[in-house]
Amino acid sequence: MIRRAVERDLIKILEIYNEAVLNTTAVYSYNAQSLEERTLWFQSKNKNQLPVLVFEENDEVVGFGTYGPFRAWPAYKYTIEHSVYVDKGSRNLGIGSALVKAIINLADEQKIATIVAGIDALNDKSIRMHVKLGFEYSGTIKRAGHKFGKWLDLALYQMNLRGPQDPSDD
Repeated sequence: MIRRAVERDLIKILEIYNEAVLNTTAVYSYNAQSLEERTLWFQSKNKNQLPVLVFEENDEVVGFGTYGPFRAWPAYKYTIEHSVYVDKGSRNLGIGSALVKAIINLADEQKIATIVAGIDALNDKSIRMHVKLGFEYSGTIKRAGHKFGKWLDLALYQMNLRGPQDPSDD
């Protein structure tokens, strides 16, 4: 079941996120976060009306997803970048796809025009999932990051949604 995250979910969200930070190139970060940092992140998401969704199975959070602004400048206001993380023991079961679909639906309801996925270029499973869901390849930033002693390339994928009927420059 997918639902909006609540504060009691943060311990499991933190565990899932930190495993990805420490053991994968799903996120280009080096250090695990504290519960305090993740709580501030969650409060900021709520304050800015940005969704944090969780996939719950047998009363346990096994994945989460969210999105935020693609870039900080105002003309990017109709473009978002999403993130999805799944518990190590629950991967390859369709949970990531379900979370991305839920994010797509929310973004469409909120009149977002474009969703961006920044994916490590060697993460074939995530790339295949995004393509299957309708994302299109937009390009690769070579040597975008450095982690685990090697350079990492970032592949960019995007999905265009309906967006606003009358976009403004406000």
